[in-house]
Amino acid sequence: MKVLLTGATGFIGSAILRQLIDRGDRVRTLVRATSNQKNLHGLDCEIFLGDLNDIQSIEPAIKDCQVLIHVAADYRIWALNPEEITRTNVIGTQNIMAAAIAANVERIVYTSSVATLGKNRDNTPANEETASSLKDMIGVYKKSKFLAEKEVRRMIFDNSLPAIIVNPSAPIGPRDLKPTPTGQIIVKAANGQIPAYIETGLNVVHVDDVARGHLLALDKGVIGERYILGGENLTFKKILELVSVYTDKPAPTISIPRELILPVAYLVQAWATITKSSEPFVTVDGVRMAKQIMYYDSNKAKLELGYKFRSAKEAIQDAIKWFGEHGYLH
Repeated sequence: MKVLLTGATGFIGSAILRQLIDRGDRVRTLVRATSNQKNLHGLDCEIFLGDLNDIQSIEPAIKDCQVLIHVAADYRIWALNPEEITRTNVIGTQNIMAAAIAANVERIVYTSSVATLGKNRDNTPANEETASSLKDMIGVYKKSKFLAEKEVRRMIFDNSLPAIIVNPSAPIGPRDLKPTPTGQIIVKAANGQIPAYIETGLNVVHVDDVARGHLLALDKGVIGERYILGGENLTFKKILELVSVYTDKPAPTISIPRELILPVAYLVQAWATITKSSEPFVTVDGVRMAKQIMYYDSNKAKLELGYKFRSAKEAIQDAIKWFGEHGYLH
């Protein structure tokens, strides 16, 4: 098949790209001129320069493609200009889906996020049917992904958009160039920069398992359905302990109440805004998110797609190995 893949220079996208090539698909990638193309080096794919916010630049890339896998997103918890996140994640998604309809694309996999899902009050793992609303979304990233997924679902109903939705959890592993917010946790912990922990929990999954889940959704997914692509549910404390297994840095043993961190987050975030510096080491939305136990259930993807995931221990080991080999650790 001829596939247009967005986000191929990024973390999840680069893993999907490799698996598409390995199975013999012809892959086009839509890449911004300013993107770091390191994850594309040496790979057999066509590169089309374009931008999700410029629909005319999308049209040549998607022409004659049977498949669209739309992974590209602005995955930041904080930004000096939050509208950048909304524009890329919502308007950009609308643009490429409209282009896919115009190009008669036969099948689409849209990469959403578990961020769009609700939470259970008893902290049991949420699934695809766990209800949520925009008011439940904390921060501009989650709100943008919620609105983008809502738009995709509307287009499926109103415009016969042939899309399957996947909702990855917190992927880790190789080729996390930026790194992503989850990757930053691994890097900071491996460098001994997390002296204490908050009582919270995440669902951790190997990025290559998420990539495989995309291909399974493409081949077996039902149009209009969504599938959680997750891994193991772990406390934040346990994640840090697993990181310590593969480094010489001991895991923190002190738990800090969120109420003590929140004032610090307001201060450092205000300073970052005033000085127009890089993302602060702790953000208000990040602390607010930590109030929620973010556990998820991937049984639907297992049963309907044949999805599988490896252990979080293996995912963390692969992430630390890659970060170490590429100069992120000291």
